[in-house]
Amino acid sequence: MTEAYIFDAIRTPRGKGKKNGSLHEVQPINLVTTLLKALQERNDFDTKEVEDIILGCVTPIGDQGADIARVAARAAGWDDSVCGMQINRFCASAHRSSKYCCEKKYAQAGMI
Repeated sequence: MTEAYIFDAIRTPRGKGKKNGSLHEVQPINLVTTLLKALQERNDFDTKEVEDIILGCVTPIGDQGADIARVAARAAGWDDSVCGMQINRFCASAHRSSKYCCEKKYAQAGMI
């Protein structure tokens, strides 16, 4: 059986995006772009080697309504070949995204 490993974990800050919330002034794309840049810097990898970004994104509307994973990869300067997708499972979005990555690997779909 093919093994799947999580070699790093990183997340965006938690806070409310409402008018009185700590993240009100922060655009969703900036949160994800910062995350991707930090992940690449911490692990020093060539983004050409990344096949897909699978991002948990709760309530993808407004500024995060498009494929924010793909858009953020482009904004972070990752290679043009990197695909992206977002998964909305409300409070379980990150968990479901991790599970999907493992399922994709087990299905021999070439996930890095």
